[in-house]
Amino acid sequence: MAEIDTHLYEQLARLTKALASPKRIELLDILSQGPRTVERLAQRTGLTTANASQHLQVLRSAALVEAAKSGLFTTYRLASEQVAAFLIELRRLGETRLAELRLARGRLLDASGSIEHIDRRTLLRRLKSGEAVLIDVRPHEEFVAGHLPNARSMPLSELRKRLEELPRNQEIVAYCRGPYCMLAVEAVRLLARQGRRARRLEDGVSEWKVAGLRVVQGEEAR
Repeated sequence: MAEIDTHLYEQLARLTKALASPKRIELLDILSQGPRTVERLAQRTGLTTANASQHLQVLRSAALVEAAKSGLFTTYRLASEQVAAFLIELRRLGETRLAELRLARGRLLDASGSIEHIDRRTLLRRLKSGEAVLIDVRPHEEFVAGHLPNARSMPLSELRKRLEELPRNQEIVAYCRGPYCMLAVEAVRLLARQGRRARRLEDGVSEWKVAGLRVVQGEEAR
């Protein structure tokens, strides 16, 4: 019986071993926004392509990611939505138990300054009443992979030149990749400088899914 128990724990340990590198957790976090090639993942994480590939192979051996090859390129994706949900729970546990992580989160909040936040319940109510407009300021490819219903794709890099597409008589709510992402913070700052009423939603697509809310795939806001 003891041998069987040991084998069970060994299998669970495969997951913890795969997550023992900060870069591998970062890779999973990026993949929670949508599939990426090894080259794009290497670029985003500051790794060489060879090192990124090695980390991804470790994650694949633990069944956390899947890969598909097309020509010269290999594209990785999360093995299931459970992996994204696990990352959120890992973050929540870390913030509860690790003082260092709480301090780091505090510094992130300090960096966002006086940016106002909005919770998902208030957002849904304001969207339904027509009082707010929701914008997704991530790169467009991430929007296509999955976005919040009724969101408009307005990558931060394009926001300044597309301001006239946004109504002046409604509040603008920006979101990006979740609570550790600063893209929405920068978007709200830009909008405020232009005299627009704007707030930030801390939720990203993964948080929305874990809350049991619908996520849309494709080009258009629906």
